[in-house]
Order: sequence, then C-alpha cells, then structure tokens
Amino acid sequence: MKKDIRLITSESVTEGHPDKVCDQISDGIYDEMLRQDPDSHAGIETFCTTGLVIVGGEARTKAYVDIETVVRKVLRDIGYDKQEYGFCADDVGVMVTLHEQSPDIAQGVDEGQGEFKEMGAGDQGLMIGYATDETPEFMPLPIVLAHKLTKRLAQVRKNKTLPYLRPDGKSQVTIEYVDGKAHRLETVVVAAHHSKDVSTKKLRQDILNKVIEPVAGRLFDAKTKVFINATGKFILGGPPADAGLTGRKIIVDTYGGAAPHGGGAFSGKCASKVDRSGAYMARYVAKNVVAAGLASRCLVQVAYAIGVAAPVGVYIDTYGTSKISETKILELIKKNFDFRPKQIIDHLRLKRPIYQKTAAYGHFGRADKDFTWEKTDKASQLKKEAQKLA
Repeated sequence: MKKDIRLITSESVTEGHPDKVCDQISDGIYDEMLRQDPDSHAGIETFCTTGLVIVGGEARTKAYVDIETVVRKVLRDIGYDKQEYGFCADDVGVMVTLHEQSPDIAQGVDEGQGEFKEMGAGDQGLMIGYATDETPEFMPLPIVLAHKLTKRLAQVRKNKTLPYLRPDGKSQVTIEYVDGKAHRLETVVVAAHHSKDVSTKKLRQDILNKVIEPVAGRLFDAKTKVFINATGKFILGGPPADAGLTGRKIIVDTYGGAAPHGGGAFSGKCASKVDRSGAYMARYVAKNVVAAGLASRCLVQVAYAIGVAAPVGVYIDTYGTSKISETKILELIKKNFDFRPKQIIDHLRLKRPIYQKTAAYGHFGRADKDFTWEKTDKASQLKKEAQKLA
C-alpha cells in the first residue's frame, strides 16, 4: 500500500521582527489600560519604520496611559537599545492618534444598551480553534519547532552566547509526515539579524550548533536541508529594513498553517472583540476535546454577529479521528462551554493585563498560568459524559 507523504511548513519570527514589535506595543498599551481600568475597551494599531512609531486606533477607558513611555519600554525590553541598530528606544519618534471608541460599537458590547440588552460580540466574524495530540503542547509540531528556534535565537542573543546577534530574526520549519505522523525534518530556515563584525561562515556554524541542533532533536538527519541567512548577510534589520504593522503575523500567532485562521488579528484588541476572545475560547474547547481523548485532532469554528451575544454558528471537524460521532461531540461542547462574550471573558479571566507576553512566540501551546485558554480542566468531564453517549 502506498504511503501518504506530506510536507507541512510553519514559520515564526523573533520579538524584534518589525510586525511583532508593533504587536507588543499594541498589547503593552492595552495592558497598561487594564492595570488601571479592567473594563477598558481598545482596538490599538501600531506602525513602525525608520526612526518612527505611530500608535492609532480607538479606546474607551478611565485609565491615563503615557503611551510614549510604554512604547520606549517595550522597545528597550526587546533589545532595541543602541543607536547603532538604526532603531533605538531612546530617540525614536512616537506619534499618537488614538480616538474614543465609536458609540455605535459601544452600545452593542455594553450590557443593558443597544437593541439586545445582553453584552454582544464586538464585531462579526468567524474564529478558529485547533488542537492535536501530536505534541505535549497539543499543537502542530512545525509551529512548535519554529517557535523554539526563534526563542532560542533571542536567548543566545540576550545571554551573550552569540553577542553579535541583533533583535530581528525568523525561522521556518518543514516537517515530512508519513501516514499522518511526523517522520523527519525536511527543511529548516533561519534568518538571524547580526552585526557587521561577524563573518557569514562563523554565523552559519554558530547558528547550526547553538540554535538549530539543540532544538531539532531526533528529526534532524543527514538529508535535512538547512538554510541560514541564505542571502549571505542580514546586517540591516528591524524597522529600518522593513516597516512593521500590528496584526500581520496571524499564522505565526496561531497554528502555523496546519489549520485555517478565521476572523482577524489578536494584538491590541480588548476581550469584547471576539477576534481575540472567541479564538481563545475555540482553542480552549478544541484542546479539551483532544485532551479528553474524543479525537486526535479537532478544529472548532465559532461565528458571531456584531452586538449579538449567542454565536450564529458553531462547527467542528475532527478530520476522521473522532472516537464518537462529531454530532455527539458537538452536543457535549454546547452543553459544557458557553460561547457568549461575557461568559468567555469571565470564565477565562480576560480582563487582566496579560497580553504583551502573548504578542511574541504564539498565543497557543504555552505553559503559562495566565494563558487560561490552555487549561484542560474540562477534559475529564467531557470524557465521562462521552462514555455515557458511546
């Protein structure tokens, strides 16, 4: 019988990548609002380029936030703290154009206002959650490895193992799957921002030895293709090399292409915006379904209408891996999980200032107690109820 061989690819970027810089600034500002006013509403967008950061969007909050100070702190924490990088926290220009949230949107998300008195969704759209049992993180292996590579790039930069590295960087991983199982690492790509004082030969050897090999493990073999700074050099990096914008790395933020991405971006958005809270809830549900052993893979799609609390549709796909029918799994989901925005916010405790750390290295599959959507606290109940339906 012929084997089913497929290549699945995912990418990640470091915290110093221009788009991720913007995501962290947007979420850093939202976090500061939440510290002072947990009921803050926001949709914050950031743009950065050579010598300039622009913060715009809308907000409704009782908080006073010194946005310029937040911007400079985020940049300093990332590592843009030297003028020689061409983008420095101390002298970059900061422009702010935030305006008040539209009252037409506000009445739809405030309880007791608008056409429906219950808190409604902050926007229309469809959100996706996904989980798989192929890794301990319940995440697809390609995105897990891609994030580990970029985290490792940041680690060896910050601890001075490779002192010539600078904040920008990217990774890409291609895994060969045979009959649905990860078989080997087909290709790994790393782009590492660096000073002009290191040779390409030394950098490539260092990245292979200090970054790729510690991460790749048993899947790395003699046939694995490796590309490190494939253009030859990466001296000019960060915002001076490529402008950044909030929300442009949505596949990096989620499942790396192993599952579709619905709705929009996450960063800078308050929890009333179901682009964020609905996607977190969908991941929570999918992970608990897989953790309960009801399926090896599970995709959850939930769709909303603006101003309406109850979702207009909930859909699942277990890719033929379910142990009971998908109809029964969906029944269990609807019984055990509440997809209304207020209930999501309360259950997952989404009014806390936890978001800046979500804005680099993915929103899912991370062992952090603040990432409440990663809990599997419903798995045992789902398993118990499923046994009665079988």
